[in-house]
Amino acid sequence: IIMISNREDTKMIVASMKAGASDYIPKTADVDELWEKIKKLHDIQFQKEVEGKIQKTSSIIGESYLVKNLLKLINQVAQSEAPVFLRGESGTGKSLIAEAIHQASPRRDGPFITINCPAIPSTLIESELFGHEKGSFTGAIKTKEGKFELAENGTVFLDEIGDLSIDLQVKILRVIQNKEFERVGGLKTIKTNARLIAATNSNVEKAVQEGRFREDLYYRLNV
Repeated sequence: IIMISNREDTKMIVASMKAGASDYIPKTADVDELWEKIKKLHDIQFQKEVEGKIQKTSSIIGESYLVKNLLKLINQVAQSEAPVFLRGESGTGKSLIAEAIHQASPRRDGPFITINCPAIPSTLIESELFGHEKGSFTGAIKTKEGKFELAENGTVFLDEIGDLSIDLQVKILRVIQNKEFERVGGLKTIKTNARLIAATNSNVEKAVQEGRFREDLYYRLNV
């Protein structure tokens, strides 16, 4: 609320502030001055809403200018459906950022599924991501849903995506582009609407140059 009046009485201005006004401006002021006050108050209110919304739903805490800017950026990114690519050394909080994006997004009521790529044996990770059909390989005694199916209406977080093989990178690229995949040993094409967030601590540009990471996947992720 901005108080506007012909009177510039100090007591009246103080009373209006106590009654809930955020600022005061005389009627003689020009429109530009009023507009600047409106924008300033809007920015303050937006910042409060962002901080309150994210700090209630994530483990990110801090009062510094950098942390507040980070929270604001998280909230902006969260409203998009585009892939997110988080870069940073191990221990810098990439997984916290990924979860905060999910919690601040319209998908917050859906599942948030994390896959630590290096922690899963290369022979099993395709099945973990996309699922498998019964009998598709030794030990596949029943049909299993993959993470992209389980994350319907939610978010899949691929931690350390740089460790995936080139073959799997192609399949991740297809999920991003077409929102579809097949289970291991399956013929049916399955659609997914899961949002993808990926992270890495490696030098992706160098990996692209060396042929260890697909350039087209890099540009699809780095939105």
